[in-house]
Amino acid sequence: MRKLIHNTLFAMLILGLVSACSQNRSDNSGGAEKASFTMYKNEGCVCCADWASYMEANGYDVTEQPIDNLAAFKFTNKVPNDMSSCHTSIINGYVVEGHVPVEDIERLLNEKPDAKGIAVPGMPIGSPGMENPNRPDDAYDVMIFQEDGSRQVYASH
Repeated sequence: MRKLIHNTLFAMLILGLVSACSQNRSDNSGGAEKASFTMYKNEGCVCCADWASYMEANGYDVTEQPIDNLAAFKFTNKVPNDMSSCHTSIINGYVVEGHVPVEDIERLLNEKPDAKGIAVPGMPIGSPGMENPNRPDDAYDVMIFQEDGSRQVYASH
């Protein structure tokens, strides 16, 4: 009898763990398929590495690729000059410029708008990878832009 109770409790524990793991996996998906992508940056940029770590913590596989002429890469990929930041990624065919929050990237990947990409211009304090506990967060916009340079606000933070 004791062995039966022990086995029953053990089976309930295993089923509970399996259920919890399944629930966590679906909770982290955000509805978007997680992508593998390369982030192009200048050698040694720490905030770029912090953003890559943030994306990896959210289920993405990020390869950091230092390149010699980041400005030329941005030009080739139609990033408007005034929307430039310290790194550029190509995710599922979209340009993702700068410290864009994961929820905005997942919205982009889910909605699949007709656009060249999204950007967080500059390097606002409080954006992913730019956190600073000694300074208040900046308000900033995520911009969606077209190949011709036209743009509009995609999200505000």
